Amino acid sequence: MVKKMAEHYFSQNPESAHEYRTFAVEAGGRTLTFRTDAGVGSKEHIAPGSELLCRALQADLHGKVLDMGAGWGAMSVLILAAHPDVRLTMAEINERALALAETNIRENGMEAAAVLSDGFSAVEGLFDAVVTNPPIRAGKSVIYGMFRDALDHLVPGGALYLVIRKQQGADSAGKYLKTLYEQVDVILKKSGYVVYRCVKGGIRYEI
Repeated sequence: MVKKMAEHYFSQNPESAHEYRTFAVEAGGRTLTFRTDAGVGSKEHIAPGSELLCRALQADLHGKVLDMGAGWGAMSVLILAAHPDVRLTMAEINERALALAETNIRENGMEAAAVLSDGFSAVEGLFDAVVTNPPIRAGKSVIYGMFRDALDHLVPGGALYLVIRKQQGADSAGKYLKTLYEQVDVILKKSGYVVYRCVKGGIRYEI
Protein backbone atom coordinates (compact mmCIF):
# COMPACT_ATOMS: atom_id res chain seq x y z
CA MET A 1 0.00 0.00 0.00
CA VAL A 2 1.39 3.39 -1.00
CA LYS A 3 1.30 5.92 1.79
CA LYS A 4 -0.26 9.23 0.73
CA MET A 5 2.00 12.28 1.03
CA ALA A 6 0.91 14.90 3.54
CA GLU A 7 -0.89 17.82 1.94
CA HIS A 8 0.34 21.35 2.65
CA TYR A 9 -0.99 24.80 1.80
CA PHE A 10 1.86 25.01 -0.71
CA SER A 11 0.79 21.81 -2.51
CA GLN A 12 0.04 22.52 -6.16
CA ASN A 13 -3.15 20.45 -6.43
CA PRO A 14 -4.93 20.06 -3.07
CA GLU A 15 -7.16 17.00 -2.89
CA SER A 16 -8.94 17.88 0.35
CA ALA A 17 -12.73 17.84 0.21
CA HIS A 18 -14.04 21.35 -0.32
CA GLU A 19 -15.04 23.24 2.82
CA TYR A 20 -15.99 26.73 1.73
CA ARG A 21 -16.04 29.59 4.22
CA THR A 22 -16.89 33.26 3.90
CA PHE A 23 -15.95 36.08 6.26
CA ALA A 24 -15.50 39.84 6.25
CA VAL A 25 -13.03 42.31 7.76
CA GLU A 26 -13.01 46.08 8.14
CA ALA A 27 -9.99 47.79 6.59
CA GLY A 28 -9.36 51.21 5.12
CA GLY A 29 -12.85 52.39 5.95
CA ARG A 30 -14.56 49.64 3.99
CA THR A 31 -15.79 46.09 4.43
CA LEU A 32 -13.75 43.47 2.59
CA THR A 33 -15.19 40.02 1.99
CA PHE A 34 -13.24 36.79 1.52
CA ARG A 35 -13.93 33.24 0.44
CA THR A 36 -11.67 30.40 1.55
CA ASP A 37 -11.64 26.62 1.29
CA ALA A 38 -9.93 23.53 2.62
CA GLY A 39 -6.45 22.87 1.25
CA VAL A 40 -5.29 26.48 1.60
CA GLY A 41 -3.43 28.30 4.37
CA SER A 42 -5.16 30.18 7.20
CA LYS A 43 -8.61 29.43 5.86
CA GLU A 44 -10.57 30.85 8.80
CA HIS A 45 -8.99 34.30 9.04
CA ILE A 46 -6.25 36.53 7.68
CA ALA A 47 -2.90 35.32 9.01
CA PRO A 48 -1.62 37.73 11.69
CA GLY A 49 1.76 38.05 9.95
CA SER A 50 0.11 38.97 6.66
CA GLU A 51 -2.02 41.61 8.35
CA LEU A 52 1.02 43.11 10.08
CA LEU A 53 3.00 43.15 6.86
CA CYS A 54 0.26 45.04 5.04
CA ARG A 55 0.02 47.51 7.93
CA ALA A 56 3.78 48.13 7.73
CA LEU A 57 3.92 48.81 3.98
CA GLN A 58 5.11 52.29 3.15
CA ALA A 59 2.61 54.94 2.11
CA ASP A 60 4.56 55.48 -1.11
CA LEU A 61 4.02 51.93 -2.37
CA HIS A 62 3.60 52.42 -6.10
CA GLY A 63 4.01 50.99 -9.58
CA LYS A 64 4.19 47.25 -10.13
CA VAL A 65 3.82 45.11 -7.03
CA LEU A 66 4.15 41.33 -6.74
CA ASP A 67 2.41 39.37 -3.98
CA MET A 68 4.61 36.26 -3.85
CA GLY A 69 2.79 33.27 -2.37
CA ALA A 70 -0.51 35.13 -2.52
CA GLY A 71 -2.58 32.26 -1.12
CA TRP A 72 -6.28 33.05 -1.34
CA GLY A 73 -5.56 36.74 -1.81
CA ALA A 74 -5.71 38.22 1.69
CA MET A 75 -2.66 40.47 1.28
CA SER A 76 -3.51 41.32 -2.31
CA VAL A 77 -6.94 42.62 -1.32
CA LEU A 78 -5.55 44.53 1.67
CA ILE A 79 -2.81 46.08 -0.48
CA LEU A 80 -5.26 47.22 -3.15
CA ALA A 81 -7.64 48.59 -0.52
CA ALA A 82 -4.84 50.80 0.81
CA HIS A 83 -3.01 51.42 -2.49
CA PRO A 84 -5.62 51.29 -5.28
CA ASP A 85 -3.26 52.69 -7.92
CA VAL A 86 -0.64 49.91 -7.80
CA ARG A 87 -0.52 47.35 -10.59
CA LEU A 88 -0.65 44.09 -8.66
CA THR A 89 0.36 40.58 -9.68
CA MET A 90 -0.44 37.54 -7.51
CA ALA A 91 1.89 34.53 -7.76
CA GLU A 92 0.89 31.25 -6.08
CA ILE A 93 1.69 27.54 -6.51
CA ASN A 94 -1.60 26.26 -5.04
CA GLU A 95 -4.17 26.17 -7.85
CA ARG A 96 -7.14 26.16 -5.48
CA ALA A 97 -5.77 29.12 -3.52
CA LEU A 98 -5.03 31.12 -6.68
CA ALA A 99 -8.58 30.59 -7.97
CA LEU A 100 -9.90 31.86 -4.64
CA ALA A 101 -7.55 34.85 -4.83
CA GLU A 102 -8.96 35.78 -8.24
CA THR A 103 -12.50 35.45 -6.85
CA ASN A 104 -11.70 37.60 -3.81
CA ILE A 105 -10.10 40.29 -5.95
CA ARG A 106 -13.09 40.36 -8.27
CA GLU A 107 -15.75 40.30 -5.54
CA ASN A 108 -14.10 43.24 -3.79
CA GLY A 109 -14.27 45.25 -7.01
CA MET A 110 -10.53 45.14 -7.69
CA GLU A 111 -8.20 44.05 -10.48
CA ALA A 112 -4.96 42.04 -10.34
CA ALA A 113 -3.04 39.68 -12.58
CA ALA A 114 -2.65 36.06 -11.42
CA VAL A 115 0.23 33.69 -12.17
CA LEU A 116 0.37 30.01 -11.24
CA SER A 117 4.01 29.73 -10.25
CA ASP A 118 6.33 27.64 -8.10
CA GLY A 119 8.15 30.52 -6.46
CA PHE A 120 9.37 32.87 -9.19
CA SER A 121 9.60 30.17 -11.89
CA ALA A 122 6.73 31.57 -14.00
CA VAL A 123 7.01 35.22 -12.96
CA GLU A 124 8.11 37.61 -15.69
CA GLY A 125 9.27 41.21 -15.58
CA LEU A 126 10.54 43.57 -12.89
CA PHE A 127 8.63 45.02 -9.96
CA ASP A 128 8.87 48.08 -7.77
CA ALA A 129 8.03 45.96 -4.74
CA VAL A 130 7.68 42.30 -3.83
CA VAL A 131 5.69 41.40 -0.71
CA THR A 132 5.64 37.97 0.88
CA ASN A 133 4.65 36.07 3.98
CA PRO A 134 7.02 33.22 3.11
CA PRO A 135 5.99 29.55 3.48
CA ILE A 136 8.12 28.73 6.52
CA ARG A 137 7.04 25.08 6.52
CA ALA A 138 8.59 24.66 3.07
CA GLY A 139 12.01 24.94 4.70
CA LYS A 140 14.88 27.42 4.88
CA SER A 141 16.36 26.44 1.52
CA VAL A 142 13.07 27.27 -0.20
CA ILE A 143 12.43 30.61 1.47
CA TYR A 144 16.05 31.75 1.20
CA GLY A 145 15.86 30.87 -2.50
CA MET A 146 12.80 33.13 -2.72
CA PHE A 147 14.77 35.96 -1.13
CA ARG A 148 17.50 35.55 -3.78
CA ASP A 149 15.04 35.28 -6.65
CA ALA A 150 13.17 38.39 -5.50
CA LEU A 151 16.35 40.40 -5.98
CA ASP A 152 16.39 39.47 -9.68
CA HIS A 153 12.76 40.63 -10.08
CA LEU A 154 13.14 44.09 -8.55
CA VAL A 155 13.97 47.34 -10.30
CA PRO A 156 16.99 49.24 -8.90
CA GLY A 157 15.78 50.84 -5.69
CA GLY A 158 12.87 48.39 -5.47
CA ALA A 159 12.14 46.66 -2.19
CA LEU A 160 11.29 43.22 -0.87
CA TYR A 161 8.89 43.37 2.09
CA LEU A 162 8.53 40.22 4.19
CA VAL A 163 7.29 39.10 7.56
CA ILE A 164 8.68 36.28 9.68
CA ARG A 165 8.19 35.20 13.28
CA LYS A 166 11.13 35.62 15.61
CA GLN A 167 10.83 32.02 16.82
CA GLN A 168 10.89 30.82 13.20
CA GLY A 169 14.23 32.39 12.37
CA ALA A 170 13.65 36.12 11.92
CA ASP A 171 17.11 37.05 13.21
CA SER A 172 19.01 34.58 11.03
CA ALA A 173 16.87 35.56 8.03
CA GLY A 174 17.77 39.21 8.63
CA LYS A 175 21.47 38.37 8.65
CA TYR A 176 21.13 36.46 5.39
CA LEU A 177 19.12 39.24 3.74
CA LYS A 178 21.95 41.68 4.53
CA THR A 179 24.26 39.58 2.34
CA LEU A 180 21.92 40.13 -0.63
CA TYR A 181 20.40 43.59 -0.35
CA GLU A 182 21.99 47.02 -0.11
CA GLN A 183 19.80 48.08 2.80
CA VAL A 184 17.78 45.93 5.21
CA ASP A 185 15.55 47.64 7.76
CA VAL A 186 13.18 46.34 10.42
CA ILE A 187 10.06 48.45 9.88
CA LEU A 188 7.79 46.74 12.40
CA LYS A 189 8.13 44.42 15.37
CA LYS A 190 4.97 43.21 17.06
CA SER A 191 3.52 40.09 18.70
CA GLY A 192 6.65 38.06 17.93
CA TYR A 193 6.71 39.03 14.24
CA VAL A 194 9.38 41.02 12.41
CA VAL A 195 8.71 42.89 9.16
CA TYR A 196 11.75 43.59 6.97
CA ARG A 197 12.16 46.01 4.07
CA CYS A 198 15.08 45.01 1.84
CA VAL A 199 16.16 47.51 -0.81
CA LYS A 200 17.95 46.54 -3.99
CA GLY A 201 20.96 48.66 -4.99
CA GLY A 202 19.94 52.07 -6.27
CA ILE A 203 17.81 54.60 -4.40
CA ARG A 204 18.50 54.58 -0.66
CA TYR A 205 15.47 54.96 1.56
CA GLU A 206 15.41 56.56 4.99
CA ILE A 207 13.24 55.42 7.89
